[in-house]
Amino acid sequence: MTIVRVTSQETEAVEVSWFSALCSDDYAHLGVPDASLKSSWEHCSQIVKTAEEQGFRNILCPSSYQVGQDTLSFVAGCAPITSKINLLAAVRCGEMQPIMLARTLATLDHMLEGRLTVNIISSDFPGQIEDNAYRYQRSREVVQILKQAWTQDVINFKGEIYQFENVTADPAKPYQQNGGPLLYFGGYSPSALALCAEFCDVYLMWPETKEILAQRMKAVSSLAEQHNRTLDYGLRVHVIVRDTEQEAREYAEELVSKLDDGKGSSIRDRALDSTSLGVAHQAKNREIADGFGYIEPHLWTGVGRARSGCGAALVGSTDQILSELESYRKMGIRAFILSGYPHMDECVSFGSKIMGQLETCSLPHIYGRVPDTPPLTPLAAGERT
Repeated sequence: MTIVRVTSQETEAVEVSWFSALCSDDYAHLGVPDASLKSSWEHCSQIVKTAEEQGFRNILCPSSYQVGQDTLSFVAGCAPITSKINLLAAVRCGEMQPIMLARTLATLDHMLEGRLTVNIISSDFPGQIEDNAYRYQRSREVVQILKQAWTQDVINFKGEIYQFENVTADPAKPYQQNGGPLLYFGGYSPSALALCAEFCDVYLMWPETKEILAQRMKAVSSLAEQHNRTLDYGLRVHVIVRDTEQEAREYAEELVSKLDDGKGSSIRDRALDSTSLGVAHQAKNREIADGFGYIEPHLWTGVGRARSGCGAALVGSTDQILSELESYRKMGIRAFILSGYPHMDECVSFGSKIMGQLETCSLPHIYGRVPDTPPLTPLAAGERT
C-alpha cells in the first residue's frame, strides 16, 4: 500500500528514465572537463539513443543557460532518430508566448507521435531575477493556457499576466488526447506545491531521506485532494551500480577524487536554480551526511559537491539498488529519472544490470493519452480546413 493515493494505483510498473546532459554536465571525474563528453549534439543524442537501446522509457532533456543546447531544438532533432523512448522536455515558463508555446509543444508531440512529456520549470531567466510569487504566478497561468489549448476549441483566459480572448486552439492541438502531454513538476515552495497539486501530473523530488520524501508526498497529496485530484510521484537521482557494494563505493570516491572544491562551487553557482529552496535542501543533505557523504546506507551526497540541483546518488550492488528502487515504489514513486557519470557508460551499466529485472511502463500510456491510431488533429488525420 502506497503512503499516498497515486494516479497510477492500478499498476505496479514504474517509468524508468535517463538523462541527456545538454547543460555541460558530463564528467569522468566531477569538475574536470573532458572534451569527449562536451554537450554537443553528437554526444547528447548518442546518450538518448543508448538509453532507448537499454530499455529506458523516457529521458529528461534539461534547460539551463549554460554552454550546451536549447532543449526544444534538441528534442525536435531526436524525433527522427528514436522510435520508442519518450522525451521529457524541460520548459522554462515565460520564455515563449504561452499560445505559441502550446503550438510548439503540439508540433513536437506530433513529430514524436505521442512521445512528448513536459517538465515545467519556474526558474529565473539569464540576467534577470524576479520575485518568487511572480514567477510561480506566471507558470500557473502558462500551464492553464497550455491545458486550454490542448483540450478546448477556443482559448479564453484572463490572468494577472496573460489575457487572451476567443483564440482558436486548432494550431495547438497535440497528438496525445485526453489532456495532451503529461506535465512533470518539481518545486519546494508553497507556491510550487500549490501549482503542482492543482494542475500537474507528476510531482518530481530530488533525493533526500525516505522520511523527508514521504513528508513531501503527503503534503502535495493533501493539496491535490482539495482539488479532487491525485498525482504520481517521481524521484530524480543519480546512480552508481556495480557487481558489489565495495566496487560501487570505490567508484563513487574515484568520481570526486580530482575535484577542487572551488571549482565545484563555481559549477554549482552558475546554474539558474542555484539559489532555490530545493538546492538549499540538497546542500543541507551534505551537511548532515556521515564522513563518507552518506545520509542513508546507499544514498551518497558527493555528487552535490559539483552540481546544482539533484545532488545525490544511489550507490550499491545490483541487488541493493533493486531493493532501494522497490522501497521507493512501495512508497508510491512511479517515475525514476536517473543519471550517472559518465552518462553513457552508467546508462549501459544500469541498463545491463537492472533494467531487465524491473517492470517498466510509459506513464502517458498508463494515463490513456497516446492514441492507437493518428488522431483527428490538424497535423495528423484531421481534415484540412
